[in-house]
Amino acid sequence: MRLNRLFPAAVLGAILHCSAIAAPMKLADYLALSGPAPTATVRYGSAPSQYAELFLPAGGGPFPVALLVHGGCWTKEFGGITQLRNMAGALVARGIAVWNVEYRRVDEDGGGYPGMYLDMHAALGALAAQAPRHPLDVQRIVAVGHSAGGQLVQWIAGRSRIPQTSPLYRANPLKVERIVSLGGLADLRNEAALIKTSCDRDTAQLAGTPSVARPDVFADTNAAELMPNGSRTWLVTGELDTISPPRVAHDYARRAQAAGDRAEVVILPQASHYDEVAATSPAWPQVLGVIERALDLPATR
Repeated sequence: MRLNRLFPAAVLGAILHCSAIAAPMKLADYLALSGPAPTATVRYGSAPSQYAELFLPAGGGPFPVALLVHGGCWTKEFGGITQLRNMAGALVARGIAVWNVEYRRVDEDGGGYPGMYLDMHAALGALAAQAPRHPLDVQRIVAVGHSAGGQLVQWIAGRSRIPQTSPLYRANPLKVERIVSLGGLADLRNEAALIKTSCDRDTAQLAGTPSVARPDVFADTNAAELMPNGSRTWLVTGELDTISPPRVAHDYARRAQAAGDRAEVVILPQASHYDEVAATSPAWPQVLGVIERALDLPATR
């Protein structure tokens, strides 16, 4: 793989330098990530966090689209959309348009259930509305989510299976069948204990509370139960990830495959939970390769 085709000389130097000496990234390193300003910022609601950032490559397009959904344990405390600009800049350099989504988290008014799921619906609707205005190929979309964002993009893949009685049901949602989950925490039922220890989040914050009308709170929120849905998922996890260890990816892949969907596990050698999303990380070429493969783009050389 020739990295000088992926990045400018200054960035390439940083990558080679990191490859030689850098330890796995920690939270502070992740919070320091940044990237270029977006081409445009598009609001999809009136709340402060209801917006997305559009990044367009140079040229005429139409461009394939990477929908990015940040993590942060579903809270404002641990950064989010700003850090994913780092990845967005690297994807734009490869000719991929980026739709970088902000959303209401559990510590914001209207966040949690059902708000953050409704925000995913609205953000995807806003993306579809941008296609006539910009050279976007919305038939070629990959949804890429990190950590908590992995849960949300894996949920996006199963939207067509949400019961019609749910407040999250939408008829004929925009299809997103290619999913890249980076250290995702998607199985809300089976990974409840891990989500509690890793993020200090309870099921009620992410899936709501049972009621007569909605006795099973996982029926419309748990990606692992909205299958089969025709998706293909790449579960990409750092070998040293302690927030969402490799075991989580393997377990989810087995559930997806047993249900009839395609799922593949990719383990990033010597990478942490935060190396998974950094374009200056030694793991980035492998992550980029997965994203390009999901979009059926030519292999990086």
